[in-house]
Amino acid sequence: MDTALARKHMVDSQVRPNDVPDMRLQKAMETLPREAFVPANRRALAYVERDVPLFEGRWLLKARDLSKLIHGANIQASDLVLDVGCGFGYSAAVMSQLAGVVVGLEEDESVVAKATDNLTGLGIDNAVMVKGPLPEGCPKQGPYDVIVIAGGVQRNLEGLLSQLKPDVGRLVTIVMSPQGALGHATIYTRAGEAFGRRRLFESQPSGVLPGFNHSAGFVF
Repeated sequence: MDTALARKHMVDSQVRPNDVPDMRLQKAMETLPREAFVPANRRALAYVERDVPLFEGRWLLKARDLSKLIHGANIQASDLVLDVGCGFGYSAAVMSQLAGVVVGLEEDESVVAKATDNLTGLGIDNAVMVKGPLPEGCPKQGPYDVIVIAGGVQRNLEGLLSQLKPDVGRLVTIVMSPQGALGHATIYTRAGEAFGRRRLFESQPSGVLPGFNHSAGFVF
């Protein structure tokens, strides 16, 4: 596979035509080797228009949905970003090209190690991986300008919302119905101790991230 050509085709067909005009984001996705962030036996799926299975219960969002979600967060060059459930590090790598610092959060030590190796191998020095439960976030590194959860959620966002910077913080994710069949990418914004939300686009990710399913607790 000519991966450089595949990346260009991905951006031309899945990103640019879907209301993602940010040239920084387009360049990041056209440059970074998406295939390096998925299991070796699934690299042929890296550029197709579908979520790519990573490990049990986890997927890398299709390029269209991931790019639109990141674009909706309006990441600035000075922003501190928390990337919740970043898998093997692709979303953290993409956002490292847009933000000041990215903190990637995963629950499994081996996943954290693999993502760290991927980021280091590409010379990315403004993204760091940490280990911990996804819904708990990483308050020691915050507060954050932006929190990105690139997957489905149903409940249990209050801990992460509290880690947003007052008046400027925003969180983007895909809010799923209780049945898990329909989802809407949604942006949450913080103004002091008040929070607002707005739908961005429809999306149907392959699953709900651990800790955010319907039995997990409170929903904002």
